[in-house]
Amino acid sequence: MHQLNIGVLGAANIAKQFIRDTKHSSSIKVTSVASRSKEKSLIFAKETGLDESYGSYEELLSTPSIQAIYLPLPNSMHAEWAIKAAQAGKHILCEKPLALGINEARQMFDAARRNNVILLESFPYYFQPQTHQMLSILESGKIGNVRFVQSCFGFTLPNPQNNIRLNPDLGGGALLDAGSYALSLIRLAMGEAPTHVTADSTWVESGVDINTVATLFYPNGRRAQLSCAMDAANYRRATISATGGTIDTEYLNHTSGELGGDALGYLTSQLRVRYGTANNIPFEAVQSDTGSGFLFAAEAFAKMVNTNDKKSFEFYAKTSIDNAATLEALANSAKQQKKVEV
Repeated sequence: MHQLNIGVLGAANIAKQFIRDTKHSSSIKVTSVASRSKEKSLIFAKETGLDESYGSYEELLSTPSIQAIYLPLPNSMHAEWAIKAAQAGKHILCEKPLALGINEARQMFDAARRNNVILLESFPYYFQPQTHQMLSILESGKIGNVRFVQSCFGFTLPNPQNNIRLNPDLGGGALLDAGSYALSLIRLAMGEAPTHVTADSTWVESGVDINTVATLFYPNGRRAQLSCAMDAANYRRATISATGGTIDTEYLNHTSGELGGDALGYLTSQLRVRYGTANNIPFEAVQSDTGSGFLFAAEAFAKMVNTNDKKSFEFYAKTSIDNAATLEALANSAKQQKKVEV
């Protein structure tokens, strides 16, 4: 497998962490960055040790040596630039949430298929060994059929005066930011999109939700509950209740094997399983390999590209489209104050 040369579209802060965590990867090499300002891209390249910088996104996309892009632009710009990247023949690793709605998501994957490139939504925890073990337990049938999921994620918004997460024009709000994580865990556990949803939000002056809680309805009486916030202390956890057991997980993006955390601030992430239905059965801790979710995601992406893994592409495409449709329905439910069909 050859090393994949990746360019970064946009000088976002999260891209600095992505570059740092993938620096020693044998699967990918981040070579360049593009910004709408040449000066900004030069500063970013110098700070992160990149070889090349461009003063426009189009210039980077036209560079033959760049085979793929990492897309950390604001949510509202994902669809436009993922489609343009696909048309330029570049594979795309796109930050979450992939799109602002189901139509955008479908257009993005259609563009990827037409141009024979891989498009992957990057939830870093997706590719953690811990998540693979969680899915293996679910798929094994050892805890039966999933009946109920509770998933939450929240944090205190830094610098609220000028934070893009409060800008509705850029796809801001707790639901698209933290809620997309909580929903993605529900989708993995349930294996399908809900049929209907209800949601309730607290709105701020800019017009975005600062917190949202929701109930998701599935066939055969299955349910899920979601909560997300940008006005609370950090919380992130999920409980998966099945007919023959329970899973409890933190599903962190980045994990450490060091008790108390490591130099990067990455913490240990808990995954516990109860095999059985009685309350006197103890949970069993599941130990997993640890590391940066950015690195795990980038290497999974590179493997998909190198092997032209269309099966995985279609699996993640279906998952991302389901999530986009559900997020859109949740937003509509919160605004309309009624149950909405997905």
